[in-house]
Amino acid sequence: MTTIVIVAAMAGIALAIIGIYNGLVQLNVRSDNAWSDIDVQLKRRHDLIQNVVEAVKGYAGHERQTLDAVVNARARAVSVQGAGPAERGQAEGALVGALRGLFALAEAYPQLRATENFAQLQATLAELEDAIQNARRYYNAVVRDLNTRIQQVPSNIVAGLFGFRTREFFQIPDSEGQTPQVKF
Repeated sequence: MTTIVIVAAMAGIALAIIGIYNGLVQLNVRSDNAWSDIDVQLKRRHDLIQNVVEAVKGYAGHERQTLDAVVNARARAVSVQGAGPAERGQAEGALVGALRGLFALAEAYPQLRATENFAQLQATLAELEDAIQNARRYYNAVVRDLNTRIQQVPSNIVAGLFGFRTREFFQIPDSEGQTPQVKF
């Protein structure tokens, strides 16, 4: 009788460990997937910014400092693609700031604002900014759930045994909840 109780208790513990482990794996995979979505959206923005800079160059080529700032910020953002959320957030924050400067510059050129190509680029950039914000919100929610699970008892024990680690949130400094102004 005691043997049956011991075996049942051990089976219950094993099932609990398996359940906790599977939950951690699921959250880990979801956070990888969410980060991948952010990465895709950021790459799309980087590609689009090249087109925006080229469109502005045609009308405001002598505004070299502003254009260079955007090009350099984009290059920095592209160069940290393999980095973690903190470094990526810093680079993307600088890029968003440079974009604000570019669109402020475009205000001075009504003929640029009137072109269909530029208007289409603006609309696409606004859509991308929304997609990035939504992807970031989802990623941070999944990371919050994963980090909470990793720190709670008894899943913290299982997480420690199997090497699960907390993840960084993805934050873009100076642009929290804001998108670059793209309406004229």
